[in-house]
Amino acid sequence: MRLLEPLSLGAAVAANRIMFGPHVTNLADDARGLPERWVAYHAARAAGGCGIVVTEGASVHDSDWPYERAPLATQCAAGWERLAGECHRHGSLLIASLDHAGGQGSSAYSQRELWAPSRVPEVNSREVPKWMEDADIEAVVAGFAAAASIAARVGCDGVEVNAGQHSLVRQFLSGLTNQRGDVWGTDRTLLARRAIAEARRAVGPDRIVGLRLSCDELAPWAGITPEMATGIAVELAACRLDYIVVVRGSIFSIEKTRPDFHEPTGFNIDICRAIRTALRDAGSTTQVILQGSVIDAGQAEWAIGDGVCDAVEMTRAQIADPRLVAHIVAGTTERIRPCIRCNQTCQVRDARNPIVSCVGEPSSGRETEDPDWYVPTTRPRDVVVVGGGPAGLEAARVAATRGHRVILFERSAQLGGVAAAAGPGAALTDWLAAECATLGVTVRLSTPFAAADVAADAVVIQATGGQAGVRPYTVSDDTAVLDIAELRAGTASLPASGPVVVFDPIGGPIGVAIATELGERASLITQDNIAGNELSRTGDLAPANVRLAQAGVHIERRSLLRAVEADHVVVEDKYTAVQRSLPCVALVDCGFRLPTDPMPEAVLRAGDCVAPRTIGEAVLEGRRAALAIDGC
Repeated sequence: MRLLEPLSLGAAVAANRIMFGPHVTNLADDARGLPERWVAYHAARAAGGCGIVVTEGASVHDSDWPYERAPLATQCAAGWERLAGECHRHGSLLIASLDHAGGQGSSAYSQRELWAPSRVPEVNSREVPKWMEDADIEAVVAGFAAAASIAARVGCDGVEVNAGQHSLVRQFLSGLTNQRGDVWGTDRTLLARRAIAEARRAVGPDRIVGLRLSCDELAPWAGITPEMATGIAVELAACRLDYIVVVRGSIFSIEKTRPDFHEPTGFNIDICRAIRTALRDAGSTTQVILQGSVIDAGQAEWAIGDGVCDAVEMTRAQIADPRLVAHIVAGTTERIRPCIRCNQTCQVRDARNPIVSCVGEPSSGRETEDPDWYVPTTRPRDVVVVGGGPAGLEAARVAATRGHRVILFERSAQLGGVAAAAGPGAALTDWLAAECATLGVTVRLSTPFAAADVAADAVVIQATGGQAGVRPYTVSDDTAVLDIAELRAGTASLPASGPVVVFDPIGGPIGVAIATELGERASLITQDNIAGNELSRTGDLAPANVRLAQAGVHIERRSLLRAVEADHVVVEDKYTAVQRSLPCVALVDCGFRLPTDPMPEAVLRAGDCVAPRTIGEAVLEGRRAALAIDGC
């Protein structure tokens, strides 16, 4: 298997061709150093067999403080050294990512001006950065040298210079953000060449120097295009680069840098192939690494075998399953916990996502905090799980792993609950169901729970999910209102024609999805100023509104639903209280749900039957319930 073959990177050799790439974790400490939880998070991927671990980017100069716990290279020596020891113990190479966010940073934490090549406002905050003077540029170049020297001194196998989506180096490469008339503007690759040269000088000839390069800024009017990127890559590879990671995105396309499940996997395949071809045609031996939603081992293997790349970055896939590589080595790829590319908890830089994690593997980011969920029980019990959604399936899986005898009752004909029918969660619930089968869980579908059917001393875990909530509007004809859960489960259906109103007081992905599918038939009612307001945390807010516009969905913003009549609904402006009517043949209610009623037999509860939960919260509560069995 090509994916598992060794990879030469200069004088070093990686054990395989899988990379765990740099990403925001927010696991650093308040002093911007790297505590044990940061080390443990990265080390878990090395322990899982990953060949190349690239750390979260560290700012090379104190002018850069882009998010709350962004590492600062001068504070990273101890953490890098501890992680290097862990990586080498497991046979992995450790690369320290060196960074400066430039004008895409934040002044909230540093309380000083942003630095950038030109005075181009930051897209999200609208802050105008300082035009960097020569002394500022030289200070950053010196910062790359100093940071690389620290990394080499403490045992890292090399460094990676970031010229990717959020970086100052890319801002100098691009006409979008570099509008200078001096040498730093007329020679836009100068800063990149200087940073690479200083990094190489600092680490020496025997350590690795890599580059993360945005090869398509998705802004062809002035940005780096794929056609331009081939020349840039060839020029920079000549600066003695050992590898280039091909990425995309820019100041104007942040939502495309790590998109969710709406984008195809392997979205950088074509441009990566073009970069590798250009390098080989130029006689370069610089290794080329594919990045871009590669979550499947089969696609990764194909990409290497087909000449797209020399190695593959599989970052989110290893957040979802730290042992991904170990499973590939063992030939048990079917047991790899899937990444569903929801971005719900791995997308950091939001107060609601304080540290990196994963909805399917909530212990990611909490390696030093969470218990061992799988410690064998000393008192095997008969366990009954009622409900086959994410919470129930995870409770059954973990309980069976620990040695309990588990029966799961699901009243419907299929497992997975709403998560299997709405959004990208089906891959995860399918995996959970398959794991339960492998572990010997007895599953009874289309079977309501009856206390008489189980042993009197069995531990009952309730995971019965939610039910439709209280309607905040009047209804003259109940047949005109369809619950989104029933619609997705196939127990209800829409009329074949006619206008449909989608009521979405939550602003999440479910209402947006059904409205987009209905297209011009749909009117989406939202109380917010923008549809899908809560999608900002996953990076899908702007793309979701593009999809709605392209589908022709009519959006009623700042609106409250007041009444559903036989052939129309009444909506009210949130601020003026002016009411108006919208024609419709049916209303799809995507509103808040409530817990199902408590079961007197249950001693433990998890998921939506406790309170409306996300998939990640449901999975975590299922684990906690399984671990709590011993105390029952």
